Amino acid sequence: MVRTLSGKTAVVTGSSRSIGRAIAERLAADGALVGVHYSNGSQAAAETADAIEAAGGGAFTFGAELGVDGDVRQFWSEFDEQRAKYTGHDKTGVDILVNNVGVALRDPFETATPADFDKMYAVNVRAPFFIVQQGMDRLSAGGRVINISSVVTRLALTDVIVYGTTKGALDTFTLILAKVLGGRSITVNSVAPGFIDTDSNAEWLRADEQSWSDTAAKSALGRVGRSEDVADVVAFLASEDARWITGQVIDVSGGTRL
Repeated sequence: MVRTLSGKTAVVTGSSRSIGRAIAERLAADGALVGVHYSNGSQAAAETADAIEAAGGGAFTFGAELGVDGDVRQFWSEFDEQRAKYTGHDKTGVDILVNNVGVALRDPFETATPADFDKMYAVNVRAPFFIVQQGMDRLSAGGRVINISSVVTRLALTDVIVYGTTKGALDTFTLILAKVLGGRSITVNSVAPGFIDTDSNAEWLRADEQSWSDTAAKSALGRVGRSEDVADVVAFLASEDARWITGQVIDVSGGTRL
């Protein structure tokens, strides 16, 4: 594989498992040094970093719970400290920032609670917003910001109404941020996965054969998505080949409900 991201540093939030892990592993395979962030899964993050190292890539882990007071301050402080330990220098530039971490609680409109509403907005919207804002001095000119959204922004799924609105807000943030950062040649895009076989979806997706087959049938390509399907698109957007794409939402759903 051509290492198109050699010399780059990437940060992937929530990259200890599932889509985040696949993104971290793909960016590392392309040559980037990857900061593997975790909120509370330090062991899983270490396993991700170990897998990257075993494959010949570079990665370090850092932890910070998102969606709580002081989260972004801790996030960047931990990143700086752990990167310095790994590299042996205090350079803190970031070329690729992937805002992947998210919380998806099933809350129909009639029973959604303020606590769940606030939690999802704190993690899914507030955290990415302020990670970028407070990381502006670290973002390299010509860099990439990639936000992980969801196909639910165009589907009327009534049991995830709050989650859907958080991803809609994230897409609007992507659009406006692309304008804000365009003067520094930083591109900003959203990637919107469809139904993906992840740890968080396992309870309902793998409940029985019917759940799996029904979900697969929603895609025009007739299968359930894999984390690697998303990671490959993120890697493209992180590359030089995507230099003229910004402010966009890229559907990665296999043609869900066309």
